[in-house]
Amino acid sequence: MTDETIETVRTLLRGALENTDDTEVHYKLRTALQLLDVYKNDIDQLQEAAESDGDLEERLSDLGYLQ
Repeated sequence: MTDETIETVRTLLRGALENTDDTEVHYKLRTALQLLDVYKNDIDQLQEAAESDGDLEERLSDLGYLQ
């Protein structure tokens, strides 16, 4: 998932959060936003690690984690 895709998903989740008053739905949407942040952080860490390891970069790229 690219940074642009992550931001699109984040925007959609925030928009849905603003459009509902249901506390259970708010909880689920906030949880989804938190999980998205964790995912983004993991991808950022992988990118940093791959910068210094060509083999890792190639493997992550083949798996679709890096573009």
